[in-house]
Amino acid sequence: MTEPGAALLDGSERVSAARRLLGLPAGLVRTARPRQWIKNLLVVAAPAAAGRLTSPHVIAQLSMVFVLFTAAASAVYLVNDARDAEADRAHPDKCHRPVAAGRVPAGVAYATGGVLAVFAPLAAALTCNAMTATLLTAYVVMQLAYCVKLKHVLVVDLVVVTTGFLMRAMTGGVALGIPLSRWFLITAGFGALFMVSAKRYSEALQMEGRGAATRSLLNAYTTGYLRFVWQLAAGVAVLAYCMWALESGGVSNGSLLPWRQLSMVPFIGAILRYAVFADRGSAGAPEDVVLHDRALAVIGLAWLSMYALAVADL
Repeated sequence: MTEPGAALLDGSERVSAARRLLGLPAGLVRTARPRQWIKNLLVVAAPAAAGRLTSPHVIAQLSMVFVLFTAAASAVYLVNDARDAEADRAHPDKCHRPVAAGRVPAGVAYATGGVLAVFAPLAAALTCNAMTATLLTAYVVMQLAYCVKLKHVLVVDLVVVTTGFLMRAMTGGVALGIPLSRWFLITAGFGALFMVSAKRYSEALQMEGRGAATRSLLNAYTTGYLRFVWQLAAGVAVLAYCMWALESGGVSNGSLLPWRQLSMVPFIGAILRYAVFADRGSAGAPEDVVLHDRALAVIGLAWLSMYALAVADL
């Protein structure tokens, strides 16, 4: 005869197992970093710069590219969290990640990441073109190499993360066959380096004396070096954007004002505003800065409005 206490224990264990099973999909989605998906909106950068966002076909194609790049990036996040689970448990914030907290088994994260890593380039080859599939494949391979080894190599880690952002900015143009301006690529690349190095600088300030327990490479960088990198990147990004904005000369086709050139003002304002957070060491989560700072949002809307007027030639 089964003891009442044992029956209650078995029932409690079954309920606990059911909750873990039901919570697994939510844990996988959280591990895929939904808040980071905003970065993948960079796929519209090149088509927007070329004034090609007016066609339903273009919007549908870019939506597909956004989904595929999100799948590829999510694959990398899943594999990264599975590999770094032990180190993440020593981090004050990362210890709450589902894999580190034990809510998602590492094996499940690896398997899901592997499926997404294969799916994204294959779907790109079928729905876009060969070059888009090649870019996504290169992105996945490079980022997985980063997870395994390159994140521990001084300077190379900054280059790899920056290149990932640049690939996002390139993919939309490549999928639609849009030629990419050299100034556009330089602006996108150094703008990304600015945000990446500012993030590292913030992490280094916050984790001083504890870097070995979390991200060992933070001990290899000095805060002075990281500060130099984000300042240099900000300067180059501003210069490249100005050169890109001035490429077409003055007022074109009778527009009221030179909107493209005037867009330099809010762009520089956005860089200066973000630099405030970088200098304070509070740019460790770029998505929080971008999504929650109202002044930055207003500046971004001003830039978007000016560039839309330039594209519409009003």
